[in-house]
Amino acid sequence: MKKTANRCVVIGVGNLLMKDDGVGIHAVQALQELALPQEVTIIDGGTSPDLIALSRAGDKLIIIDAARAGGAPGAIYRFTPDDLDPRAGRLLSLHEFGVKESLQTMRLAKTAPAETVIIGVEPKEIDWGMELSPEVKEKLPEIVKAVLREIEARES
Repeated sequence: MKKTANRCVVIGVGNLLMKDDGVGIHAVQALQELALPQEVTIIDGGTSPDLIALSRAGDKLIIIDAARAGGAPGAIYRFTPDDLDPRAGRLLSLHEFGVKESLQTMRLAKTAPAETVIIGVEPKEIDWGMELSPEVKEKLPEIVKAVLREIEARES
């Protein structure tokens, strides 16, 4: 019996009306323009994604979000849910609380995907406006490449 390819869900998180806070949404919009394998689902999660419902279709969950870690604007980080632990003290996803609680609930309910990765991007400006700052916009192709690497790395 042939094993089916692992399903992957990519969720962009953020607010398009708040400049760099919307980087996750801009990234999934760019990903939607690409020819991806059929077992990859791209979702605009907005500002309050229901990760529990949205991730049920996947074996690997990739979340794209703005994240403050003290780096240069546009810096790209790869982290896991364990890095959201306040004792880790390194990263702060701008939507950490909703993301963190959803991931914890999935773990407790034993519905968590086999793997969860968060691609965080250091914002420059979180203020009213629909455009990304030039520094973050310039990194959008690299963000997309980071997500594509994660998609390709899923076990198939």
